[in-house]
Amino acid sequence: MDHKQGHYKVRDISLAEQGRMKIEWAESRMPVMMQIRKEVAVTKPLAGYKIAGCLHVTKETAVLIETLSAAGAQVSWSGCNPLSTQDDIAAALAAAGQEIYAWHGMNVEEFYWCIERTLDMKPNLTLDDGADLIFTVHNKFPELIPTIIGGTEETTTGVHRLRAMADAGALKYPVIAVNDAETKWDFDNVYGTGQSSLDGILRATSILLAGKNFVVAGYGHCGSGVARRAQGMGCNVIATEVKATAALKATLEGMRVMKMDDAAAIGDVFITATGIKDIIVKRHFEAMKDGAIICNTGHYDCEINIDDLEALAVSKRTVRPNNEEYTLADGRKIYLLAQGRLVNLAAAEGHPSEVMDMSFANQFMSQVRLANEHKAGNKLDNKVYDIPESQDQHIAGIKLATQGYAIDTLTPEQVEYMDDYSAGT
Repeated sequence: MDHKQGHYKVRDISLAEQGRMKIEWAESRMPVMMQIRKEVAVTKPLAGYKIAGCLHVTKETAVLIETLSAAGAQVSWSGCNPLSTQDDIAAALAAAGQEIYAWHGMNVEEFYWCIERTLDMKPNLTLDDGADLIFTVHNKFPELIPTIIGGTEETTTGVHRLRAMADAGALKYPVIAVNDAETKWDFDNVYGTGQSSLDGILRATSILLAGKNFVVAGYGHCGSGVARRAQGMGCNVIATEVKATAALKATLEGMRVMKMDDAAAIGDVFITATGIKDIIVKRHFEAMKDGAIICNTGHYDCEINIDDLEALAVSKRTVRPNNEEYTLADGRKIYLLAQGRLVNLAAAEGHPSEVMDMSFANQFMSQVRLANEHKAGNKLDNKVYDIPESQDQHIAGIKLATQGYAIDTLTPEQVEYMDDYSAGT
C-alpha cells in the first residue's frame, strides 16, 4: 500500500500512467465537463473553498475532481464503496497532487478511516454518493458543521435518507439533491445503470444472456434501465415490485411481474435494485435452481441477505473474479457476484462516461451554486434542495450541441398561446 501522510493512501502509485490514460479517454467522452473546465479555469468560482468528496473513484470521477480543482477548490477524496475504487485511477490522481484515500477491497474500518481523512482539512463543502460522508460529519464530527456551508448528494438512496433527516430536523446543513435532476436520474440511472450492470454480470460470468429468465427486483429508474437492457439482449425479464404503478409500467413494457417468492424458483439471473434490505433471503435461496446467479446494483450490500446464504452453504469458493460459488447441502450451486455490492462498479467500470458527463456537470454546478450563495451572504435552510429546471435544460442543451443536434425554439406567439386559458377549439 502506498501511503504519503497528508496527501494520499492508494494501492500502488506505479499504476498512475495506466490510470491517466483512462482519465484522458473519459475526458474525450465528457464534452460537457470539458467545456465547463475550460470556462472555470479562468473564472475560478471555487477559489478558497475546500471540498471533501466521497464518491466512487472511477475515470469519470477523476474528471469531476480535476474540474473542481481547475475551478480553484482544494479537494480531498475517498471512495464511497469498498469495492468500487479503481486503483489505477486513484494512483493517477495521487500522482497529479490530489489528496485521495481510496483503494479496492478495503474493509469497513479502512473505509471509514478514509472518509475521516478527507475531513482533516475541515471542508466548507461536502460531495456525497450514498451520504456516508454527511452521516460521518453529523455523527462523529459535529464540530465541523458550523463551517460547512452545504453539500451535494448523488444517489436515490442517499437523497431519500437525507430527506428523512431533514424532516426529522436532524440535517444540520443544506444539501442539493443532484440525483433528482432530470439530466441525472433519467440518463445516468436508466441508461448508465442498465448498461454497466449487464457489463458487470458478463465480466463476472461470461454467460449467454439470451433466453435466460432474468429477475429484476425493483422497477424504478435503475431497475427499469437494467430490465430494458436485459430485454434487448434476449432475456425473459421478470420484475418484482412493491409499488403497484411501477409494476404496471413493467407489464406495459413487456416484462412479467410476480412476487419474488414465485420468481425465485424460475430465475436464472437475479439482480436487486431497490435500496431496501432483505430483498433476497433464505427462503428464496432454498427455492432457486442449480446454477442461479445473484447480484446487486443498489447502493448498499444488504439487498441480498448474504448471512442467510452463508448459513445454507456447505462450501464456498471463488471461481472467477467477482464470482463466488456457494454449494448448498443438496448439491445445488448458487453464484454470488461482487460480494453483493454494486456489480456495475465492483465487477466492471461503472457507468459509461457519456452519461456521467451530465451527472457530474450537475454535481459541479451545484457546488458552485452553494459557493455563490455563501459569497452573497445567503444562509440556506437545513433542508434538501432540488436542481433548478434551468440547470437541467442548460446541461442537456450543451450535451445536444456537442453531439451535433439542434432543437426548435418556441416563437413569442407560441409562448403566449401556451398560457392563454381563453383559447379553445
